[in-house]
Amino acid sequence: MEAKVSIIMGSTSDLPIMEKAAKVLNGFCIPFELNALSAHRTPQQAMDFARGAHGRGVRVIIAGAGGAAHLPGVVAALTPLPVIGVPVKASISIDGWDSILSILQMPPGIPVATVGLDGAQNAGILAAQILATSDDSLMKKIIEYKADLAKKIVQANQELAAVKYEFKTN
Repeated sequence: MEAKVSIIMGSTSDLPIMEKAAKVLNGFCIPFELNALSAHRTPQQAMDFARGAHGRGVRVIIAGAGGAAHLPGVVAALTPLPVIGVPVKASISIDGWDSILSILQMPPGIPVATVGLDGAQNAGILAAQILATSDDSLMKKIIEYKADLAKKIVQANQELAAVKYEFKTN
C-alpha cells in the first residue's frame, strides 16, 4: 500500500494534535504516512522528503509545526504537491500566533493552505476532499460524512427543543 497523504510534524510533541488528521484519513480508508521532520534541526531530511514525496506517490502533504513553524513553507517551496499547514500551539509559542502567521503569510508563488490553530482534523478532511476530486468512491464517503454532520445538528436542535425555561420561546 502506497501512502497518498503524508503527515509530517516538526516534533513528536506535535503528535497529540497531528494524530487527529491521521484518525480522519484512517476513517476514510486513505493510506498515509506519519513522520517527524524539522526545517531547523533536520533541514537536509526535510528537503529530501519534500523533493521526493511526489515521486513516491504522495498526493497531499499535511505539515504541522509550532513556534517559528517553517516546516510547511519550506516543504511547499520544494514540492509540486498541495501542502496543508497546521499551526500548532507549542510550548515555545506566543499563544499560537507565531505559528499561525509563519504558515499563513507565505510569499506569492508558494501557497500553503492553512487551517486553524491545532486544526489537524480539518487538515485531514481537506486532504480527503482534495483526493476525492479524482476518486468517486472517496467523494461518496465525503458526501456521507457531511450529511452526518448535518444530522448531528438536527438532532441537537431536537434536544434543545426539550430544554425548558420560563422565558424561552422555542
